[in-house]
Amino acid sequence: MQETQNMKAQFQNRDQVIIRTSIVGILTNVLLAAFKAVVGIASHSIAVTLDAVNNLSDALSSVITIVGTKLAGKLPDKKHPLGYGRIEYLSAMIVSGLVLYAGITSAVESVKKIIQPEKPDYSVISLVIIAVAVVTKILLGRYVKAQGEKVNSGSLVASGSDALSDAILSGSVLLCALLFTLTGLSLEAWVGVVISGFIIKAGIEMMTETLDEILGGRADPELTGQIKALLNQDEAVQGAYDLILYNYGPDRNYASVHVALPDTMTIREADRLTRRTEARVYKETGVIITGMGIYSYNTTPGEAADIENDVRSRVLAHDWVLQLHGFYLDQETKEMMFDAVMSFDINPKEGLKTLYDEIHAAYPDYKLTIAPDVDVSD
Repeated sequence: MQETQNMKAQFQNRDQVIIRTSIVGILTNVLLAAFKAVVGIASHSIAVTLDAVNNLSDALSSVITIVGTKLAGKLPDKKHPLGYGRIEYLSAMIVSGLVLYAGITSAVESVKKIIQPEKPDYSVISLVIIAVAVVTKILLGRYVKAQGEKVNSGSLVASGSDALSDAILSGSVLLCALLFTLTGLSLEAWVGVVISGFIIKAGIEMMTETLDEILGGRADPELTGQIKALLNQDEAVQGAYDLILYNYGPDRNYASVHVALPDTMTIREADRLTRRTEARVYKETGVIITGMGIYSYNTTPGEAADIENDVRSRVLAHDWVLQLHGFYLDQETKEMMFDAVMSFDINPKEGLKTLYDEIHAAYPDYKLTIAPDVDVSD
């Protein structure tokens, strides 16, 4: 009960930070868009006008981020027992689509201006506004990105990075305006094309990253390493394997894992160990272990240890076998079992047949059970 309350409080605080930061971004971008739009229209500058459109799309992105965060923060129910956290990924996909659309339309308008150029006309006030916009975007980008890293929000981190990129683009617009004012050389439309390219690139990158989250990417090696280290703190645990993380939204991670325990341990002892290790992992990482399987390992020295070493050397001689674990030998029933983690370079069925034939030929008296594991985490 206490863990559930802690999780609820943690998510509420995270949502508050995201919403507050997004509101700051909305207000700032709307003001920047308004000022730039006035400057762009008054000076006939396509680059400044497109920069205003870019700011407006950033504001819209922040609105969608807020909506997604509020929906994702809904409490679990019977229909969705693991919560609504993944809605954040859907909102991020919508944002990336809007950014991509803005980039494409900006590119079209810029090309039109290249074909039919129109000379801009800047005033001192216009140049000052653009310069202030550059500084504002830098400050906004640093603030939003820092808040995103603080609460592990991919949307905020992306928005912050995008704002810093926008500052560079706005800086290029300012340089372009100064160049025209001093020399009469107009590069407006060409700068517009460059800005459009950056916007399109940002949209594609955001969409790709979000798709990876939805499809399920490889688990963070730092996190999996930390979890395994916490599990191995008990002296009885010889190793932690087959760790799989299930993500149901930012900071909503569940996991399943196998641990190797001595074959002399009682069920009660194993139960106590799994309970305390699950609590330790949650306290240190926030990851909830929903299932912990058990491998037993031979504790008596002699033939079993010799056979394990031989089998291990034979199996790991294949470069497509990444790991062997869960080995156990029952000499009374003549059973041998172990798991082999295979790389993606070989078909699992082919690899399993090769290992089975090889080990069975070396130990024909044993009933052999080999479980092929997927290389899902480091």
